[in-house]
Amino acid sequence: MTGTAPQQTDVEGVDGGVGLTAFLVAAARAIETYRDDSLAQDTYAEHFVRAAPACADWPVRIQRVPEGDGNPLWGRFARYFGLRTRVLDDFLLRSVRTGPRQVVLLGAGLDTRAFRLDWPSGCEVFEVDRAGVLEFKHQVLTDLAATPKVKRVTVPADLRADWVGALTNVGFDPAAPSVWLAEGLLFYLPGPAETYLVDMVDRLTTEGSALAFEAKLEKDLMLYRDSPIYTATREQTGIDLLHLFDKGPRPDSAGDLTAKGWSTSMSTPFDFTRRHGRGPLPEPNDALEGNRWVFAYKSRP
Repeated sequence: MTGTAPQQTDVEGVDGGVGLTAFLVAAARAIETYRDDSLAQDTYAEHFVRAAPACADWPVRIQRVPEGDGNPLWGRFARYFGLRTRVLDDFLLRSVRTGPRQVVLLGAGLDTRAFRLDWPSGCEVFEVDRAGVLEFKHQVLTDLAATPKVKRVTVPADLRADWVGALTNVGFDPAAPSVWLAEGLLFYLPGPAETYLVDMVDRLTTEGSALAFEAKLEKDLMLYRDSPIYTATREQTGIDLLHLFDKGPRPDSAGDLTAKGWSTSMSTPFDFTRRHGRGPLPEPNDALEGNRWVFAYKSRP
């Protein structure tokens, strides 16, 4: 492969920095799991939350939140993560049913799709993330005696550095079709790291491959600093998402993929709220206003 990986030397632990956001999403998935009208089931999620001292007292049931769904974080924002989980679950399963058997989860975090989804035979799931995150997840799942439903390969690597070699060294085959997911990842990366990542996905894929990722289109994220979602997240968890998001210019990754021969579509989360009848709808000063879910399919080499 050609191309130069961005260099990055600082690595946060699973319980700090961007790593802590994985627990935020896990708590949201736990809350979603136990809703009467759940869109996605993840029975492992609450165990990750309880295993980490930094978030052991976070709610994992909406009934334990005093304001219930009126809470901007554990109500509306958590419902957003539940909707996102369902939409991307559907994307992955739909994509592998068309032929690809390799699935790559970039920035896998506390994702348990290898354990909870019903995969077609012959599939292989590669989970790429920092070693500390994967080690924490391994310990919790081992304590639960959890068994994956698919061949699962962990790939310790920092996505802000050179992760391509780590992936190909554990058996990923660029000559075979593959399905890729970057869920809640790209807006934490510097622009050059996102460009490198998308370019490498293109170079590592062949006809019949697919990619989904989440993007943010706001021109100035700080305009939303006082939005209910960001304010509640800071006050109730100590996580300042706007501090963690990269503030540099964002590349047009969907446009770059189109130029490389991929067919792409872009949706708002609200599109899927309307489709499923559950999830967030637009509000004033909405931190979700610029969020987009991009789905790309490689139709030719």
